[in-house]
Amino acid sequence: MNIIASAVVLTVGHPAASSRFFTSHLGFREVLVADDVIHLSRDDAATDLVVLRGDAQPHPGQQPTAHADVVVSFTVTDLAAEHERLRREGARITMPLRQEPWGEWVLRLLDPNGVVIQIVEWVPPVGA
Repeated sequence: MNIIASAVVLTVGHPAASSRFFTSHLGFREVLVADDVIHLSRDDAATDLVVLRGDAQPHPGQQPTAHADVVVSFTVTDLAAEHERLRREGARITMPLRQEPWGEWVLRLLDPNGVVIQIVEWVPPVGA
């Protein structure tokens, strides 16, 4: 298998609201906008996002999907600066910037549809 791209599909009530959040705060751009789906991408190594309206009809022969909680996580550099930028922009920060005992710096955001976005920066713990 040769994987050449990847995407996370998020099933939400209001795709346009999620798209505005990801384009405004996280630097994604819309590459496809259709009735029930918006495909978002970036020019870096981030995984593409496909935002699908939750009540969209499945394709013929497709089984209904079970919904599960999901956290979309992005690893960045200079998380402190990103935290300050997101705070200034009014993004809904649900877990302020903090350092975990294993060295990871982390913060969490919530998009308008309740999708949890975790942004991390990996820093080795002191003494490691």
